[in-house]
Amino acid sequence: MSTFSGLSTALSSLNAQRIAMEVTGQNIANANTVGYTRQRAELASVGAGQTASLFSEGSKIGNGVKVTDVSRLGDIFLDARVRATTSSAAFLAARADVYTRLESAVSEPSDTGIASALSEMWSAWQDVAKAPQTLATKQVLLEQSKHVSASISAGYSAIETQWSQVRTEAAARVSDVNALADGVAELNGQIRQILVSDGNANELIDQRNQLITQLSNLAGATVRFQENGTADVYVGGNPLVTADRAQHMKIAGSTDLAGVLAGNAPVQIVWERAGEPVVTFDGGEIQGKLSALAPVGQGGILTEAAEQYNELARQIASQINGVLGSEGPLFAIGTDPAARNLEVVITNPADVPSATPGMGEYDGSLADAVSQLANAENGPSQLFQTFVVGLGVSAKATYNSAIVAESARATAQNLQIAATSVDIDEETVNLLTYQRGYQAASRVMTAIDEMLDTLINRTGVVGR
Repeated sequence: MSTFSGLSTALSSLNAQRIAMEVTGQNIANANTVGYTRQRAELASVGAGQTASLFSEGSKIGNGVKVTDVSRLGDIFLDARVRATTSSAAFLAARADVYTRLESAVSEPSDTGIASALSEMWSAWQDVAKAPQTLATKQVLLEQSKHVSASISAGYSAIETQWSQVRTEAAARVSDVNALADGVAELNGQIRQILVSDGNANELIDQRNQLITQLSNLAGATVRFQENGTADVYVGGNPLVTADRAQHMKIAGSTDLAGVLAGNAPVQIVWERAGEPVVTFDGGEIQGKLSALAPVGQGGILTEAAEQYNELARQIASQINGVLGSEGPLFAIGTDPAARNLEVVITNPADVPSATPGMGEYDGSLADAVSQLANAENGPSQLFQTFVVGLGVSAKATYNSAIVAESARATAQNLQIAATSVDIDEETVNLLTYQRGYQAASRVMTAIDEMLDTLINRTGVVGR
């Protein structure tokens, strides 16, 4: 190595150590930045080469050091695990939220709920059976019957309102997916352009990964990375983002609960392209909301609950009117939905039937027979109780599953953070290491400079 090449070697070390310190400084600056992945300057020695000169002798040593790359210390397997667990947790969390609001609407057990109203109506029938000639007891019966009708209607309306809210939320999440897809496509274009120019796109890759994780949360998205640095995103196996192009989706189908119960087009998410094919989801919040909006028989949480209210109204009308026979009816159901249109048709207390035909006005056997529906195996009270218990069991199972899924997601995220986040202690040690390397290289350059000064300015003056 010549004296002048020694200067070049020391200079390469100065440059390399400086870049490494800059990378360390970037890590420290982003120690608390959400989504930031720590980076590392990759150093490699520069070989001496194979060329030889007339004045060379012996083996040559290297020509210093260079920075070959600034690595982003991410883990694609941990990232994939985070996306998968996020998708599952978001799906179950969405269903659990629907159940929470539905249980609040049903509000059972309660002193003011439907079960209590039914109990009071059966008691009123028993009172009429004990005093069939008393108009006051019959007036109470009519009021209690109207209370049952109003309670069922209110419960159905609450579910109907929740259904509309969930559909609105699903539409908003679809808009979010479209915006995120556009963001990923734009970042793909920028990253590709920077990498082609041999630049550093690590921060943009961090931003893109955050958007992809949000897409996984909303739509259960999966990703496939390309050699040019772009990331293709898929939903249900279909491309959402390809390089710098994004596909959009929209919500379609029935706009109200009655339409779904009537057999109209169910709520679906479709692609905004020719034919509007249906989007399939492998998880995510949108799928959780769609599962609540689905038709009866297809797992629709809210539609099946609403249909239970309709069935309750039908059973009340048919069973009570059936017992009353020719003396009735007490209830009538207009157009669908039955739960909203259950009405008490008797307005005059004197018209309330209580006696079996031919048994006289003091007979209360007919009213007693109606009151026995309270304990009937397939009676309205039993039907509603079965619904409430089933709702509670399903809600509890969903809650537990959501807790387990969230725990898995948190574990995956913690592992990701542990592998990619900035360790201040580690970066401080690195900073000192690079600083000492820089100082040593500076000392080498100073020593060589002094040698050159002696060689150039002092040669030939020895002994004068």
